[in-house]
Amino acid sequence: MLNQDAIHAIILQALNNINDERGPDEQLAVGLDTRLFGADAVLDSLSLVSVIVDVEGAVSEQAGRDISLTDDRAMSQAVSPFTDVRSLTAYIELLLSEKA
Repeated sequence: MLNQDAIHAIILQALNNINDERGPDEQLAVGLDTRLFGADAVLDSLSLVSVIVDVEGAVSEQAGRDISLTDDRAMSQAVSPFTDVRSLTAYIELLLSEKA
């Protein structure tokens, strides 16, 4: 199973991929507290979808099983799992622990 550091690395790489597509003046500050969704989010909706797709693919490949980050359960959470890198990491850990 992927550990927290491995999941962080996957999400941060997905954010760095967004930066690779942006100009020098449009770079995101990438870190564990990077806001992905909601107030003060650094991503627009298209960039968020791109990050989610990249993260789902990388986690599924490295964990050896498919996960879905955009199911009804994710959307019905009291606090969105897409709030920031830490909350997304915690949600992915939860999904991986349940499907073991």
